[in-house]
Amino acid sequence: MTKILNYSLGGLLLLLALTFSGPPTIEGANILGVFTSHSPSHFIVHMSIMQTLAEQGHNITVVSSVPPKVTHKSIKHIVIPLSAEDEKSLNDGMSALAKQKPSFITTMKTMLSSLSLLLTKQVDVLEHPKFKELYLNKDNKFDLVFNGFFFNLYQVGLGARFNAPLIVSWSGPPAAMVNGIVGNPELPASVPNMNVAVQPGQIMDFKLRFTNYISGLSFGALTWYLESQFNGYYKRIFGDDPTLPSYEEAKKNVSLVFCNSHGISEGPIRPNVPGVVEIGGIQVKDKPDPLPTDIKEFLDKSKHGAILFSLGSNLKGDHISADVIGEIFKALSKLKQQVVWKWDDLKNLPGTSPNILYKKWLPQDDILAHPKIKLFITHAGKGGVSEAQYHGVPMLALPVFADQPGNADKLVDSGYGLKLDLLTIEEETLTAGIKEILNNPSYAAKLERFSKLYRDRPMTARESVIYWTEYVLRHHGAPHIQSPLVHMGFIASNNLDIYALLVVVLVIVILINKVVWTYLWRKCCGKSKKVTQKKVKKQ
Repeated sequence: MTKILNYSLGGLLLLLALTFSGPPTIEGANILGVFTSHSPSHFIVHMSIMQTLAEQGHNITVVSSVPPKVTHKSIKHIVIPLSAEDEKSLNDGMSALAKQKPSFITTMKTMLSSLSLLLTKQVDVLEHPKFKELYLNKDNKFDLVFNGFFFNLYQVGLGARFNAPLIVSWSGPPAAMVNGIVGNPELPASVPNMNVAVQPGQIMDFKLRFTNYISGLSFGALTWYLESQFNGYYKRIFGDDPTLPSYEEAKKNVSLVFCNSHGISEGPIRPNVPGVVEIGGIQVKDKPDPLPTDIKEFLDKSKHGAILFSLGSNLKGDHISADVIGEIFKALSKLKQQVVWKWDDLKNLPGTSPNILYKKWLPQDDILAHPKIKLFITHAGKGGVSEAQYHGVPMLALPVFADQPGNADKLVDSGYGLKLDLLTIEEETLTAGIKEILNNPSYAAKLERFSKLYRDRPMTARESVIYWTEYVLRHHGAPHIQSPLVHMGFIASNNLDIYALLVVVLVIVILINKVVWTYLWRKCCGKSKKVTQKKVKKQ
């Protein structure tokens, strides 16, 4: 009996210890997510964060410019879409990109040409009556605000507008603009940007460092130009409220940045300040959802494996030339593998074939998790690449713009697949690329090793989102984890004042040395000359 009581008491103490160990949980916080980017792929990443927090028991309100593909019963959606005219302008821009050879220069040119639309339409969302109602209605109280980053730094004012801490969500790895708001250092000699492909652990040679430096300067110039635009938009949206801080002060009040990356497995290896939290693969489910019946049956019956073909949510079929589409269809229709092809216009198909299933929308992550999928033909967007890497599926990349060429180069260099030019693709080259990947087991083997690294973390992406979001809530914005660089100006943070002082000291030392040596020279040479002159006179 005594032993039973001892065991019971011991068990109770253990239970109490487990109960009170670890951080206290935050339940039922009111969280606002503002995601004004018009890219559905970015929105999937942001909404995966929101869904994770909703499943944790928090009350979520989301404002977006595109309808959600990911949702939850605890998420209230407010969609403020583009007009039909603006939608057409964006589609025309995508179509132009698809018809140009992908490169850093063409991406920058196209980005600058459509930058006004990208900026102003995001501003329109914050000026919409539906959004204004959220803060004009005094009954609304938010404990935390999420902002989806995409050329919209002026939205840092949302934290002050709703009198709540602000977390930024970014759909890629740490980048210059988001690094700046949390004081994450830029390291051009060792950390390649999105346009430079370097395998994990590999150092950059002179050519790569030079390319990286020039690319960094280009983005720096773009950032410098945008800062004046951001300041103007900030004043336009928040400037009529004297209780709100200036744009420069508002930028110092960002608690965290969630980045859709995992440097240990993906690279590059770099130091991150505590305000940068990597949640690469947040959109990947721990357990895939059941597939729609038609897709499941189509994949299950594939005796020779299956291929997923998707060029993302931004690129549509009519953005690509009919000749290219024809070449792709001819190659895919002759394969013995089943092909699931994402195609947005089901009334106008590239062609019909018993081995091809066309779908307007695909549960991409769930399909990539299917054991019959042997290849992913992709535009090399960050989200799709991460999902394929997680599930160990080799890739054939057809990049178009932005980070896609860089992502494609990285997966090729790492041995995870191949890259082809979408503009000049032909049936023979596409067929050859597909067969090379399917018949060469090295691609799948390297991805299997990568997948183990990608999954091996102290916390999953979802656990990291929950912990750090609730950490910010528990510590009222967690200002103690901010990098001092956030509060330092350009001169101080780059040590320009120290370099200036050293130059002044060096100049003074040089001048003093010059005076001293001139004096000594005159003394020595002057005496010598006098002695010589006396000797000459005596003679």
